[in-house]
Amino acid sequence: MAGAELTGAATGRAATLAAGALVFNAFVWGVSWWPFRALQGHGLHPLWATALMYLVIAAGVLVLQFKAWRSFAAYPQLWLLGFAAGLTNVCFNWAVTVGDVVRVVLLFYLMPAWSVLVAWAVLGEKPTVPALLRLALAMAGVLVVLKTPASPWPLPQGAADWLAIFGGFSFAVTNSLLRKYGHTPSAARMLAMFGGSGLLAAVAALAGMSLLVVPAPALQAAGLPVLLGLTLAFMASNAALQFGAAQLAAGTTAIVMLTEILFASLSSAALGAAHFSPRIVLGGSLIVLAAVLAAMAPSDPSGKNGAKSP
Repeated sequence: MAGAELTGAATGRAATLAAGALVFNAFVWGVSWWPFRALQGHGLHPLWATALMYLVIAAGVLVLQFKAWRSFAAYPQLWLLGFAAGLTNVCFNWAVTVGDVVRVVLLFYLMPAWSVLVAWAVLGEKPTVPALLRLALAMAGVLVVLKTPASPWPLPQGAADWLAIFGGFSFAVTNSLLRKYGHTPSAARMLAMFGGSGLLAAVAALAGMSLLVVPAPALQAAGLPVLLGLTLAFMASNAALQFGAAQLAAGTTAIVMLTEILFASLSSAALGAAHFSPRIVLGGSLIVLAAVLAAMAPSDPSGKNGAKSP
């Protein structure tokens, strides 16, 4: 009996640590908009910042696990995973830098709704009636968020809205590809996601320079500590995600990760980077409710968890 009690206590502590690790991951992503904006103020566009950070992290993966390159080369389909993960990071990081933070995060968290359609196309998983109802609920929330007094139709209002929506969609694609390619070595998947994020951000930044919408990188010395700190924070949050997601059920992980919305809302409200209104609260509540219901649904047999970073 005593042994069983000790085992239960150990399990409880492990679950608590895992949940805490996931909350830390959500905190890093929820407040990441501030360092990205600070870096932009120091002369580094979020696309350049994303490229530098993820290429450094990808290089770190190769240093620690050089054989990951061979594993990646053996599975060329991982290029698709790298592209989807890269598009997720490019869209999200750019959107939270230039847009209303809460609005961006809410539109991004359409991901559980997009997953219904993406899993159908990529994995052949026909949506159930509850899944379609969650999709309808989330879309209703989006219509409420997008419908502003100045707009006769509930349509995206500017680049930040479009980036957030595309980012959430590519996040859903990333999650489905992680499940589809779950048989590949984990180190290869990590390299694909980190490297893909860095390379795609660099390509997007260069394309933006040619179109005169992204300035050339001109990071001031005062921005170096911010860039280094953000890179380390993302590395630590990825380690926390890997630990937490391995200890908890997929549904529990998804619910805990929704605290990112809370951190983004509180930080942006405190620093004046978001605008709250009854419409935003109502629409956001519908989106979050749909995400919670999706997280509480029966987990898929693979038990894979997706994330912005691997």
